[in-house]
Amino acid sequence: MGQALAVSYVRVVGVERVTPRTARVTFTGDALAGLMEDRPDQQMKLCFPREGQDVPRLPEPDADDAYGMRWYEAYLAIPESERPLMRSFTVRGYDPGSGLMAVDFVLHGEEGPAARWGRRARPGDVLGMVGPSSAYARPLPAADWLLLAGDETALPAIGTILEALPAGMRALVRAEVADAAEELPLDSPGDVGVRWVHRDRGGSLVDAVRATPLPAGSGAAWLAGEASTVRALRRHLVEERGMDRGAVEFSGYWRRSLTQDDAPTEEDLAWARERAAEQAAE
Repeated sequence: MGQALAVSYVRVVGVERVTPRTARVTFTGDALAGLMEDRPDQQMKLCFPREGQDVPRLPEPDADDAYGMRWYEAYLAIPESERPLMRSFTVRGYDPGSGLMAVDFVLHGEEGPAARWGRRARPGDVLGMVGPSSAYARPLPAADWLLLAGDETALPAIGTILEALPAGMRALVRAEVADAAEELPLDSPGDVGVRWVHRDRGGSLVDAVRATPLPAGSGAAWLAGEASTVRALRRHLVEERGMDRGAVEFSGYWRRSLTQDDAPTEEDLAWARERAAEQAAE
């Protein structure tokens, strides 16, 4: 059996609008102290209540292996009308002293449950949380320099990766956001060069990375954001820049015109098979 995934409740204690389109929500929870780790890019899932619910319904603690390899089966066993809507997030920060966890919500519209909830979040609101788990942590390869590229959904992970860099390590950041008002501070002990790409000025993350001179020495890349953009970036770095496939970590956080509730497309399945084959070869 693989490592169990914890399923717990978290409660809002604070909400801050850090940009016009980003809300930073601070949570507390009885289980957080035992779940958070001292590492960047901790990914987990938040469970949102259905209409008419104040608190999302989660798998019962005594469900058969609900929190292990088959926790998702227990989740699916909940009647659809009561089953919480799940979305993936990256922990933006955790303070072990206060036991508080920060999560950034990109408020990109009213159509998604996470954005709708984030616009209305208030202290006292309760969500469910699955994970995070070190079973899904993929450490970056050792390298002389690092390229981080992504859109606003990737900024929480980029922020934690930069904060964890060794002093003086060189890193290049290419971050695509809607406009200049969406830029966020990115602090690091490393030697970091950040270029913001603004969509309102016609900027493209792929074009920005293509135009970036890569330093000498061994490099690694971390890519995340819209799935087709991430695939284009990865192909560019591997096929045109000659980076080793194993040195490029990539993750499609979202898909245009689709949500995490939609069935995976053939392209999604092909990409998943490609990732699985690469991981098996490592």
